[in-house]
Amino acid sequence: MSWKKVIPSILALGVMFSCGQKPEVAPVLFAPEEFEVSLWAESPLFFNPTNMDVDQKGRIWVTEAVNYRNYNNDVGAFFHHSKGDRIMILTDTDQDGVADSSKVFVEDPDLVSPLGIAVLGNKIFVSCSPHLLVYTDENGDDVPDKKEIFLTGFGGLDHDHSLHSILAGPDGKLYFNTGNAGPHLVTDKSGWTLRSGSVYSGGSPYNTSNSGSQVSDDGNVYVGGLALRINPDGTGLEVLAHNFRNSYEVFVDSKGDLWQNDNDDQVVTCRVSWIPEGSNAGYFSQDGNRTWQADQRPGQDPFTAHWHQDDPGVMPAGDKTGAGSPTGMMRYEGDAFGSDFRGTLMSADAGRNVIFSYQPKRHKSGYDLGTRRILFSSVNEDDEGYVWNDTSFQNQKTKWFRPSDLVTGTDGAIYIADWYDPVVGGHQMKDSLGRGRIYRIVPKGKKLKSPELDSGTDAGLIEIIKNPAVNVRFQAFEIIRKKGETAIPMVEPLLKDENPFIQARAIFLLAQLGEKGLEKTSQLLQSKSEETRILAFRAIKAAGESKPVSPNQLLDETSAFLRREYSTAAIEMPWETRKVFFESLLGDFDVEDPYYVEVLGKLAEGNEEEALAIAKSRFPQTESGEWSKEMEVLIWRIPSENSVSDLLKRLENDQLEEKKQNYLLTSLAFIPEKNAAEAMFSLTKNTNPQLSEKAMYWVSFRQGNDWQAFLDWDKIGVDPAKIKQLASMKAKKGFLLEEKMALNDRKNQARTMAKDPIGGQILMEMITANALPEDLMGTVEELIFSNPDLGVRVQASNYFGSKSNGENYAPDYVLKLQADQVKGKTAFTNYCTTCHQVNGVGKNIGPDLTQIRTKYDRATLLDAIANPNGGIVFGYEPWLVKMKSGESYYGFVQGETAQNLLLKDLTGKQHSLSQAEIESKKQEIKSIMPDPAGLGMTAQDLADVSAYLLGLK
Repeated sequence: MSWKKVIPSILALGVMFSCGQKPEVAPVLFAPEEFEVSLWAESPLFFNPTNMDVDQKGRIWVTEAVNYRNYNNDVGAFFHHSKGDRIMILTDTDQDGVADSSKVFVEDPDLVSPLGIAVLGNKIFVSCSPHLLVYTDENGDDVPDKKEIFLTGFGGLDHDHSLHSILAGPDGKLYFNTGNAGPHLVTDKSGWTLRSGSVYSGGSPYNTSNSGSQVSDDGNVYVGGLALRINPDGTGLEVLAHNFRNSYEVFVDSKGDLWQNDNDDQVVTCRVSWIPEGSNAGYFSQDGNRTWQADQRPGQDPFTAHWHQDDPGVMPAGDKTGAGSPTGMMRYEGDAFGSDFRGTLMSADAGRNVIFSYQPKRHKSGYDLGTRRILFSSVNEDDEGYVWNDTSFQNQKTKWFRPSDLVTGTDGAIYIADWYDPVVGGHQMKDSLGRGRIYRIVPKGKKLKSPELDSGTDAGLIEIIKNPAVNVRFQAFEIIRKKGETAIPMVEPLLKDENPFIQARAIFLLAQLGEKGLEKTSQLLQSKSEETRILAFRAIKAAGESKPVSPNQLLDETSAFLRREYSTAAIEMPWETRKVFFESLLGDFDVEDPYYVEVLGKLAEGNEEEALAIAKSRFPQTESGEWSKEMEVLIWRIPSENSVSDLLKRLENDQLEEKKQNYLLTSLAFIPEKNAAEAMFSLTKNTNPQLSEKAMYWVSFRQGNDWQAFLDWDKIGVDPAKIKQLASMKAKKGFLLEEKMALNDRKNQARTMAKDPIGGQILMEMITANALPEDLMGTVEELIFSNPDLGVRVQASNYFGSKSNGENYAPDYVLKLQADQVKGKTAFTNYCTTCHQVNGVGKNIGPDLTQIRTKYDRATLLDAIANPNGGIVFGYEPWLVKMKSGESYYGFVQGETAQNLLLKDLTGKQHSLSQAEIESKKQEIKSIMPDPAGLGMTAQDLADVSAYLLGLK
């Protein structure tokens, strides 16, 4: 196919309407010249689409999220389903490429913004936290006869960080995923319980409590978003990968590979990744108790920090796609677009108005995604800082293209669901009519039609297995599997199909056709084709073989990819067996292959000292005492107290280059042992200021987590002057409450406190608790706005309100003012850099505004500045924490364990607070950001600042 970067085919798109609804022009989509795009369906056939699936008849099923986050929107002003959200069935009855019929399958009060659907025969699985529901249509009349809760206990009610789509894998199991809005406490039909959570709470009124360090029945700690697999009967729930932020859809292809995209915290770090089984995707700390912001090291760039890429035990993040809101994932496996397009991986990004594409290839023991390209978009250029909402864009509803999902139809066409709104998600919906669209993409000049699929004959079953629509194949798979060995002759010819994805489906199916089928699959392990051997092994493993791999197989295998797969399967085996795998992998260890490094680390878990001893014999030191690169990497990945002295010796070398110094410091910092803590503390006394400063960071950082029990923190981390000042302010608080004391004397004490950072925080705590005597309120209000602590001033503004200065900050008014970007830069420096950064200038307290143009148009930005409480950004919800000592802290919670709370105050300083010493903590409902009056800004300042921010490049 001809990939042309900015040569669009501007298409005449059909428009549908009925019931008197006025039609609107559909967004113009740009596509390669080899493609034809048409509008297949639009409202009122359905509304606000979140996910799609295809049935055997070629119909498209759609989950609607009309009632999405109604707590943020005026129900009276927005389209609403009073009986619950719906599942719709859309049909192109005359196969002319346009849907002409829709019907409601179900409208259910339990459906509150469902985000996933799978049509598996007569069972329709629907993801809607806290439940994974199953509706059964027993007689085929498109009306559910039975409703069951398949699984329950997922967090994220009415939240987009919740339960997502379901796919039938090539092994006959169901694959699905959930976001990080835990906790997730889910028990499968066999009694196995998943317990997962993290420090993240918020995003909805229902997501109020969550925590990390939860242990599931397999003994593992899973955190953040999860990729999951389960048997169709509800048994065998297992975690395939964890620690995502909010992967919208994990796609499993016919070869058993997993693909995902993941959203970021508005720091231009979205990603697309291949997922090795057993991976930690790196969003939170490994126990889920700290955010990436809490773990970000000095000098670490946001992408590396956001996905913990410098930490041992974390999978490669994949392709950095930049700003956006990634949604649906799909790998195209059909033949309609030709063999060059077959295998294309597609990632929808609703924020960027685009479908990205990749041609992934196996590389070493993993995958290389290759070059990211635009496939379909409402813009004509791939820009990671893409401005989707400048004035002209925002005012053209034809460009409200918000792709939420994409699927392959039984006809081989590609279908894209469009949420259709100026903004992404229900935090601030602007399309009050809930409109949506589905586009259909076919090869230019081809008329694709849905075939008549017949599961009643062997030939018909094979045609279904060959069909590119993923979930359509599930029922045929089950029917053939139940035939057992008698089905082998009908399946074997597929092994020679020219489509490698069809070959893969045949191998997975063959392994489940009795002993003879399994034997034939085992023979494929001797194939000269690397791909055939990989698929045969995966199929044997999926068939339930208790020992799918032996060390001898590993010794004879030359494929790095398959050696990694074999070794991953051995991770749960006894050490004596794992040791053989570990030793064998060292034989062709490639330090530039992160997937190989990771499986070596997993094989060594629980036996680190012996594993490193084996490695040292394999990779001895040089005569000068230097480690080989292999040994250096293994010591980083396999933490052991036996490595501490060697690490300390090397770190004390003054000639060490900075990159290696950072690497060795990280290796030391991830050893959760006392001697590691003592070694790091000793480095804080080193005469090399660069080394001592970094060591002090690690000592300070580890105080609240892995090394908390190892050092005398009273001698290391306490500030005596601060304690003295706290005692003085607590005494003054007592004076304020002494009713017999003269009012003027009490006011003097209040004035002193109002001018002091600690005193001001105590005053604000008293005010919010209604504990400050009324006769002192005026005195405090008069002076508190000049407190040197920004956190105190923000709380005061939120409580007392900013004093009116007569300025009109209404966006409609400010938009009419002539804006000056140069003056805006000056105003931004004067008013905003105490909390925000732009291009590295300013303080890293509030969100970085360098890329704010990718999130807001001018009107929306003005509204956000004028009304900062209208929508608090995730991760910047303020908390007020009161200590038993009397001290208070105000800022952002960045991590929490049973022992400690990590809080970042409004100066950017992090405080590790002992839970045992916390008296109370309360999440504030107002933003930390003062309104323009509180900042002393004029309406003209507001106009200039907004122009400056939106003009940044």
